[in-house]
Amino acid sequence: MRSEGEELLTKKRRLSGTIKRHWEYFCQHNRTTKISDNKEADQSNTESEAKFDFTVMSYNILSQNLLEDNSHLYKHCRQRLLIWTYRFPNILQEIKQLDADVLCLQEVQEDHYRTEIKSSLESLGYHCEYKVRTGRKPDGCAICFKTSKFSLISSNPVEFFRHDIPLLDRDNVGLVLLLQPRLPCKTNAAVCVANTHLLYNPRRGDIKLTQLAMLLAEIASVAPQEDGTFCPIIICGDFNSVPGSPLYRFIKEGKLNYEGLAIGKVSGQEQFPRGQRILSIPIWPKKLGISQNCEYEIKRQPKEENAGEKCEAAKPEKAQEIVLASEKLSSKLQHHFKLSSVYSHYFPETGVPEVTTCHSRSAVTVDYIFYSAANDDTAAQPGAEDSFHGGLKLLGRLALLTEKDLWTVNGLPNENNSSDHLPLLAEFRLVER
Repeated sequence: MRSEGEELLTKKRRLSGTIKRHWEYFCQHNRTTKISDNKEADQSNTESEAKFDFTVMSYNILSQNLLEDNSHLYKHCRQRLLIWTYRFPNILQEIKQLDADVLCLQEVQEDHYRTEIKSSLESLGYHCEYKVRTGRKPDGCAICFKTSKFSLISSNPVEFFRHDIPLLDRDNVGLVLLLQPRLPCKTNAAVCVANTHLLYNPRRGDIKLTQLAMLLAEIASVAPQEDGTFCPIIICGDFNSVPGSPLYRFIKEGKLNYEGLAIGKVSGQEQFPRGQRILSIPIWPKKLGISQNCEYEIKRQPKEENAGEKCEAAKPEKAQEIVLASEKLSSKLQHHFKLSSVYSHYFPETGVPEVTTCHSRSAVTVDYIFYSAANDDTAAQPGAEDSFHGGLKLLGRLALLTEKDLWTVNGLPNENNSSDHLPLLAEFRLVER
C-alpha cells in the first residue's frame, strides 16, 4: 500500500500536470544542459570553440484535426485542455525551454504552421522547412534549425504516395535536409537530418517497409560525400513501430529477411496481429525504382536549385545518372547506414518499458532518434561500434518516462504537456573522422 504522503503527491501531480524529466549524460563535459533554468551558463564553455556540440529534438505535436477526428483517445482529458488555443502556447513553451538546435516535428497542421507555428519558431532563431502530406491530409513534417548553428545546403521532400503503384496509396511524407555546421570546429562535415511519420495502420507492414525504404533511398542520395563515404546521419520521427519489431530491427541492424513474415507483424503494434497475409517477394514493384539495398536504381541528376525558400543543392558529382545492375528476386532488405538509437527503450534497473506516447488506448514507444555513431561512441548499442564513417557521439539525452509515471499526471495530453507524445531530445558531438 502507498503511504498517505505518496497518495497526496500523486493527487497533486495529477491536478497540476507536472512531472520532471531528467538529463542523462554518457560522457563528461562542462556544458550546462539547456533544460536548466540557468541558460546564461550555456554559452560560456570554452571547449565549444574546438568541438561542435548540438541538440536534436523529435516531437509529434498532435495535429488538432487528428485530435478531433480521434476524440475517443482523449476521453481522459478535460475538454479545455484539448483546444488549440490552449495547446499551442504549451507546445511553444516546451520548445523554448528545451531549446534544441534542430527540431524534427510531426503532425504539424498546415494552417497552423502558416499562421503561427512558422513565425513563432522564426522569432526564436529557427529556419523552417516543411512538407505537407499529400492528398487532402492537413498536416505534415517540419525540420527547423537554429541559423546560428547551421546553414542549409539542400532540402529534399519525400512523398510516399505514388498514383501509379497501388501499394503506395497513403499520404505519408518525409523530409531530408543537408545542413552545414556554422561554428568553427575541427571537422567540416555536413550533417544529414531526416524526419518522417510512417503509416499508422498496424495491418499494413508492407506499406510501412516501403515508405521506410523510400526515405532511406533519399538519404542515400543526399548524404554521400566526395570521398564516397556518408556524412553523419540523424533520422527522427514517429515510425508507428515498437522496439524489437522487424521494422525497428531493420533500421538498427541494416538487414531484414522478410520471407514468411506476416504483414501484421512488421511493426509489432498489435500483440495478436490481424494482418496475417504474408509479405510478397519483392514487397514493392520494380517500377518504384528502389533496390533491395534501399537505394535509387537510377541515381538522379543533382537538382540545380530548390524552389521557394530552399537554397541551391550541393550533391557530389557521383550522383550522376547511373543505372545500377538489376537484382534477382530476394526477400532480403539491406541499407548501408549503421544506426544506433538514442534511447534504450527499457529502464535498466527495472526492465520497465519507456514510453513516448500515452493516451486512452495505449502507452508505447513509437518515436525514435537514430544516428550514425562515431567509432568511440560509448553510448552506441552493440553492433554500432563499427559504424562505417559515422561521426556522431551521443553526449546525453532527456530521459523518457514509464506509463505509470505518465498516469500520475493523467496521461497525455495534460495540463502542461499538450501532445499525446513526449518530445525526444539528444545532444551530439560532431567527431572528426
